[in-house]
Amino acid sequence: MTSSLGKNIWNAADYAANSVVQQSWARELIARLKLRGDEHILDVGCGDGKVTAELARAVPRGAVTGIDASTEMIQFAKQTFPAAKVSNLHFKIGDARAIQFKEKFDVVFSNAALHWVDDHEAILRGAASVLKPGGRLVVSCGGKGNAHEVFLALRPLMRLKRWRGFFRHMPMPYFFYAPGSYEKWLPRHGFRINAVKLAPKDATYAGADGFATWLRTTWLPFVQRLPENVREEFITAATQRYFSKHPPDAENQVHVRMVRLEIDAVKL
Repeated sequence: MTSSLGKNIWNAADYAANSVVQQSWARELIARLKLRGDEHILDVGCGDGKVTAELARAVPRGAVTGIDASTEMIQFAKQTFPAAKVSNLHFKIGDARAIQFKEKFDVVFSNAALHWVDDHEAILRGAASVLKPGGRLVVSCGGKGNAHEVFLALRPLMRLKRWRGFFRHMPMPYFFYAPGSYEKWLPRHGFRINAVKLAPKDATYAGADGFATWLRTTWLPFVQRLPENVREEFITAATQRYFSKHPPDAENQVHVRMVRLEIDAVKL
């Protein structure tokens, strides 16, 4: 993932095994691209590479480049999808705030990543610089109100004497915007807006174990502030606190109300 803080250490294999929800959203986004098959695509915040590989399969006469700030993620992506297996797919370490390529792309794509980045105007500046005129920027990331009930479960826990010392002076870990911000920024950086909206999503996890695994593998700004020997205790406490307000349904599925910010714009 493309973290603005650069301090989160990702376990790429764990993320790859526990990111089915993010992958399902990515497939919805890819379907909206209506690809011809010859496009050149940049995937920003490509993570473990599985979505980037799906894009590459969708453009057999084109090419896809995935960038991510996480060395662990890029190493995993290169090992899992080597050039010998997917010849039109390439990965490289790259910061979403400093996108630079000599080549021009037909599409700049990003799924479930940009809410980790602190400077979204820098992203737009870079995306505009590498898109062909008429090229598309298609993004889905966490939007205003995303996972609000999880934050409501975490905050009282973080204030308890047991935990508060670990969370003092914690910087803002995520950047969830409303459409209004992008409605200002996109024209400023040379884009015509097709659509900018918030889209509610229902994410489901299999019982306490599934929910705890999601916290463990993706809520790294919180979990990694704790010493390893107490992380599981905190995750268990957070899971129990969330369940006190949002218990699993009859099929033992845990529901989390997510909000995606979806952006579709064209480079002028």
